[in-house]
Amino acid sequence: MTASVPCTWSNSEATGSRLPLSADQLPLDELVLRCQKQPSDRLAFTELVRRYQNHVERLIYHLAPDWEDRADLVQEVWIRVYRNLKNLQEPRSFKGWLSRIVTNLFYDELRRRKRRQPALSLDAPRLIGNDQLDWELPTEQAGPDEELEKQEFYNELRRAIAGLPESFRTTIVLREIEGLAYEEIAAATGVSLGTVKSRIARARQRLQDQLSGYLKLF
Repeated sequence: MTASVPCTWSNSEATGSRLPLSADQLPLDELVLRCQKQPSDRLAFTELVRRYQNHVERLIYHLAPDWEDRADLVQEVWIRVYRNLKNLQEPRSFKGWLSRIVTNLFYDELRRRKRRQPALSLDAPRLIGNDQLDWELPTEQAGPDEELEKQEFYNELRRAIAGLPESFRTTIVLREIEGLAYEEIAAATGVSLGTVKSRIARARQRLQDQLSGYLKLF
């Protein structure tokens, strides 16, 4: 039986009749609340997965691009979400809470594997003005020399990012790739807002210092 929540339509107020909203029509906070109140509502939870599956897959990819079991990690994330969703106090903060589950799983796996993993495998990141990161490649065709310079830069950038402390790498991924707000990153990583800002600033500065010779070429 499909579960639904009532929603009063303007043309039915006079009669007092109510029409149900399907899961895909619900705003995020109501969808989360439905999943919390009705854990057996598979349609609601499936809709939650559908909305955020790409977010989970991207985040795990950028944190652990060389891990062959990323699909298993994605599945484990949703198992943890299902088991712990009832503990989420603010449904509107679901994305940050979900990101924290992903990062916690990532660190759990790092400890189990007992070896350092590359954090990112990006094809086209580069630094631009105002200490910001641009992750897009120019679309214009480049000559062989320019292509070689770019490839050298990207290889050095990968090494520079891999050399960052894990907390810095995670913060940079959440901010520059996933586009999370500082408050969401704080919730995802379990640190204060000030710590998030400090990590991002220090990570950007380290990258700029290490890549200063290459940045002059772009």
